[in-house]
Amino acid sequence: MSKKKAAEAKAPEARPPQAKAPAGKGQARAAAAAPAPKPAPEAPPRRQGPAPVPGLLKSYRDTVVPALVKEFDYVNVLQVPRVQKVVVNVGIGEAKENDKALQSALEDVRTITGQQPVVVKARKSVAAFKLRAGMPVGIKTTLRGRRMWFFLEKLIAVALPRIRDFRGVNPEGFDGRGNYSLGLREQIVFPEVDYDKIDRLRGLEVAIVTTARTDDEARSLLGRLGMPFRRRT
Repeated sequence: MSKKKAAEAKAPEARPPQAKAPAGKGQARAAAAAPAPKPAPEAPPRRQGPAPVPGLLKSYRDTVVPALVKEFDYVNVLQVPRVQKVVVNVGIGEAKENDKALQSALEDVRTITGQQPVVVKARKSVAAFKLRAGMPVGIKTTLRGRRMWFFLEKLIAVALPRIRDFRGVNPEGFDGRGNYSLGLREQIVFPEVDYDKIDRLRGLEVAIVTTARTDDEARSLLGRLGMPFRRRT
């Protein structure tokens, strides 16, 4: 027998392709019961045009600046004092023993200012107050730009008039360098804070930092912006 015939005899016979068995009823039901893939969420539409200008900032540019130039005889418009930043801080003495008080204060300040505050920790240990270095003692947040102007407008036009028996803020709350400090006894004067969701009434301090060189310039600036000072006697 030749080599060619021996190879043909050893080669396996080719088998015809087998058809796949039809899917059973259980597989068909499982395929039908499978949830359809959810469509991807649509991105929110982008804001068209420039961002809205705060009303208090527009009033400062159109009304306050010309009035201050006339009052103090500024040679250049750049000499006119302006609000540089606003610092909101809250002291939390019970935070060293109660973590919920710290979280509640963080939520209140975040709701009022629209900005995440930072936790202020003690730098030194004081045995008389049972305080150790690194323990949280308060929170603060610094506002600048548009967010600062929106907060000032809300403070002057909404929050201060909601104070019980309000007769104006102290006109002597300046530090001698044109910066003004204002204390609020309750955070519920801001309409964003829900009275039913707070753990307790908590005061806060608002420091308004300006570029004014004297207290008289800063007082005139804030007064023209709408700060309701009491009449000086």
